Amino acid sequence: MKPIHETITSKSSYTFIIYLFQEELTMAETLVTLKTRRSCRAYKPELIEEEKLDAIIEAGTYAATGMGKQSPIIIAVTGKELRDKLSKMNAEIMGVDFDPFYGAPELLIVLADKDIPTYLYDGSLVMGNMMNAAADLGVASCWIHRAKEEFESEEGKAILNDLGISGNFEGIGHLVLGYAAGPDAEPAPRKDSYVVRA
Repeated sequence: MKPIHETITSKSSYTFIIYLFQEELTMAETLVTLKTRRSCRAYKPELIEEEKLDAIIEAGTYAATGMGKQSPIIIAVTGKELRDKLSKMNAEIMGVDFDPFYGAPELLIVLADKDIPTYLYDGSLVMGNMMNAAADLGVASCWIHRAKEEFESEEGKAILNDLGISGNFEGIGHLVLGYAAGPDAEPAPRKDSYVVRA
């Protein structure tokens, strides 16, 4: 078998080889991100850069959805007043007196249209896309539950109304974002029974 440099006979062949190498490198980086992403429960107070926030949101909009119906919507909360109000509501639902958002300065809320049968799965995929995009950009994140209860409350409905959001939406989750105040946690070992091959 000839060395690869001897098989390249044109500029287009060379470009194609470089393309394949870049594709393999990108795939390897993606797999590393998927395996090393961790939920963060302690944040620095500063907001992340706007371009990173926009990139994370965009990744969410490209999540797979049932029949391409795009049932979810994303609410970006960067203002402290609304952030703190949601934290208080979430804590009351949880029955605790601490910040359920772990000090994260901003968050993305995913809701999805209950009239679409796959809404819960669609919203969850949006959350997953954004979590992995955040990790790829060096931004810490954590999925916080109780969005369903929040936005079923009269207070939550009023927030949606103030934002001009109407429809049969259900809260799927909050993705809190920021920069980690400490090192990532070590991953738990994967259970032996995770995969069944048939």
